[in-house]
Amino acid sequence: MPDAHLPLAGLTVVEISTSVAGPFAGQVLADLGARVIKVENPGGGDDARHWGPPFDATGTSPVFASFNRNKRSVAVDLKDADELARLRRFILRHADVVLQNMRPGLLKRFGLDGESLRAEAPGLICADILAFGAVGPKRMQPGYDPLMQAASGIMSVTGLEGQEPVRVGPSLVDQGSGMWAVIGILAALRTREATGLGAQIDTSLYETGLGWLPAQIATYALTGRAPRKIGSENSGIAPYKAFEAADGWLVIAAGNDKLFTRLAEVLGRPDLPQIPEFSSNPKRVENRVALNALISDILPSATRDDWLERLATAGVPSAPVLSLEEVTRDPQFEAVEMMQSDPEETVRLAGIPLRFDGTRPPLRHPAPALGEANDILTELEETEEETKA
Repeated sequence: MPDAHLPLAGLTVVEISTSVAGPFAGQVLADLGARVIKVENPGGGDDARHWGPPFDATGTSPVFASFNRNKRSVAVDLKDADELARLRRFILRHADVVLQNMRPGLLKRFGLDGESLRAEAPGLICADILAFGAVGPKRMQPGYDPLMQAASGIMSVTGLEGQEPVRVGPSLVDQGSGMWAVIGILAALRTREATGLGAQIDTSLYETGLGWLPAQIATYALTGRAPRKIGSENSGIAPYKAFEAADGWLVIAAGNDKLFTRLAEVLGRPDLPQIPEFSSNPKRVENRVALNALISDILPSATRDDWLERLATAGVPSAPVLSLEEVTRDPQFEAVEMMQSDPEETVRLAGIPLRFDGTRPPLRHPAPALGEANDILTELEETEEETKA
């Protein structure tokens, strides 16, 4: 897919961010074809550059490589008046979007906040990814993914009862915040097409954490009882969890009465749906401990693959619990072609989970070296001056 044919080709985004949330949002925009100029401090750049080991042959951490592909990097000392002025001119003259996740109040000191920039460029879209949000007593506090999984309540429903709190493995809150920023930006672009006016968008890690818990919050509002930790289960469906077979784990999701009837037949217990305690989903949820124990006693009688084959034949949703090594050997992993290489084949990364007319946006170039595109800020200025002359 040539760059010019990508959905956001022609859009210029200035990303002033670090770590994961802001860079992930910038990367999604870059993957979709936007020209993303990543602004970094000259004294080391994005914090994620140094998150390791491991590091690849170029000294790049896997985290930085994973969230900064298809971008260009400029190193700007915001405390240097000339460098700051150059960046600000570039934004006002050329940027469609400014995306940032720096600590609260920092960019305002340099006149790079949305209010200051949009006073001079009302068509500009400014997107802020904050920690706790734009209002409230904690609005000035910093935030990282595990802090927000804790503060939003995600950790309270993750893991097993009686064990120490655990976080969801991927950076669910960071990447979710990045996705909300992208959604806001795309919506604002649609509005700008109609009105010519940009927008000030804000989302936050805290609000994103809350946004992942709508059913749990609604359950608490209805019952006054907080959902408890139940491991791989679903609080409103049973059986719906990971079970151990003779040689490994699999997840079984019998999400309705028809599927439970099929599951009972596979288990060699066609009588289960006639037992009053298991006759409907609400009854099974009430008696989940006994039901799960019954299934757990049966599953070790065969291998994981044996059960998966039987369940698939019966049409009961199930899946093996795979390690990443197993995932990368799965034929489905190869079939969807998520892994991509840049044209020079210097890196292999998981691509964006979207296709357009059957084609996934390509990995055009790997994560940039710090400041490798500094000339971008001056080249356009020089071109403009030549045009005026």
